[in-house]
Order: sequence, then C-alpha cells, then structure tokens
Amino acid sequence: MNEIDELRATVEMLAEKVRALSDQVEIMQLVAQYGPAVDSGSGTAAAELWTEDGTFDAVPHLRMQGRDEIVGMVHGGGHQSLIQNGCGHVLTVPHIVIDGDHATGRSYALNIRWDPDADRFWVARVSANTWRWERTPQGWRITERVNANLDGTAEHREMLAP
Repeated sequence: MNEIDELRATVEMLAEKVRALSDQVEIMQLVAQYGPAVDSGSGTAAAELWTEDGTFDAVPHLRMQGRDEIVGMVHGGGHQSLIQNGCGHVLTVPHIVIDGDHATGRSYALNIRWDPDADRFWVARVSANTWRWERTPQGWRITERVNANLDGTAEHREMLAP
C-alpha cells in the first residue's frame, strides 16, 4: 500500500469514527432534552423528540402512540399537577448500540419531587428504560421508549440487561 492509499484509508477510518461519535452525541442530546421539555410543560418540544408514529409506554400507567398523545400527556392534568408542585424528570446517559440508521439503548430515569413541608426533594420513582431510535431527515428521533418502574418486577429489571 502506498502513502496515498494509506492516507485515504486513514481518512475513511476517521470519517467512520466521527460519524459514529456524532450519532452517539446526537442520540444522547435527544434523551437529555426530554426532562427539560416535560418539566417546563413544553408538550410540542417533548413530542418532537419522537417520530410521528413513535410510541411511549409508561408501564403500567399509559401507552402513548404518536406525537399528539405525547403532547396530551404533557398538557394533561396529571402531568401539570406534578410540575406545578415541583418535579424533575432526570434521565441517565443511555447505553447506545447503533446499527446503521437504527439504534437501541437502555438507561435509568428518576422522577424527583419537591416536598415543601420537609423543605426537600425526594425520589418518587426510579425506572428502567429501553429505547429505539431512528435516523430521519430531521436527525435521530425516538421510535419507542418503554419506561417501567424498578419496583421488583423481574421483567422491568431484565430491561436493563445487556
């Protein structure tokens, strides 16, 4: 292999690595936007993290299909009550596996609530999350999120298994 071929191979390898890193960062940023969007009551911003027909399964409470249902959840009375009383949705950095234009992952989510009587926050919920993402013309979007409480249920723990 001559120097030009070696240089070409190195550039191609670096381009592949940059794309892989860029994909990882874009997906992490997508997940990081969820908490601030729902905690600010920005239903449209939260819903736009998903594909048009994406699903969000908040086991066992609510299964949402499509952006309109996600907007409805954020603007609904239950969610509005949470954020008006002091609540933060905190998601951990997901483990991400990318396969072309699709990716899967898993992470934790915490629902942290304000207790004005005790003058402190408390963790109301810790859940396992499995994710499916898809590269779209608008960038990576969520096609499916399953969020299940880590309440001792074996299937919920298994969601975190490699």
